[in-house]
Amino acid sequence: MGISALYRRYRSKDELLQRLSLDGLQRYIAEAEAALADDGDPWTAFAGFMRRCLDAGATSLTLRFAGTFTATEELRAAGRTAHEVTQQLLDRTKSAGALRADIAVGDISLLLEQLQAVRVGDQRRASQLRHRYLALVLDALHTPAAAPLPGPAPRWEEISRRYDN
Repeated sequence: MGISALYRRYRSKDELLQRLSLDGLQRYIAEAEAALADDGDPWTAFAGFMRRCLDAGATSLTLRFAGTFTATEELRAAGRTAHEVTQQLLDRTKSAGALRADIAVGDISLLLEQLQAVRVGDQRRASQLRHRYLALVLDALHTPAAAPLPGPAPRWEEISRRYDN
């Protein structure tokens, strides 16, 4: 699709980025809701959620464009929903004793962003590496008896403030 076609559909770069970000948030929310609806093993549901989010690239725009466009109320509402469903998923996984007690929603957001940042020559290899590092991250998250993490997890205000420009 060419630039002129984009501008016929979207009035501005802001509007395009708002739409793309909202689409990513909606994919993320759908994956979290699917994990919550899975009444099987809570860890398996959580790990599957993480893999699907990584494959969908649901957080890739946050990493690249946060703070470079005006966040709409619709985006902010979707962000709150994403936070709420992720919190529910974390609570359920922690209640099953399958997730470190000191993990918070902001940790998951930033971990997914870091994994999306893995870039190498081609997409297939980048995907392999992202999944390699996700496997390491999942092992670390699945260690409930590990030593406490240094410092507090990122707060909702810190994560959401990145959309202010």
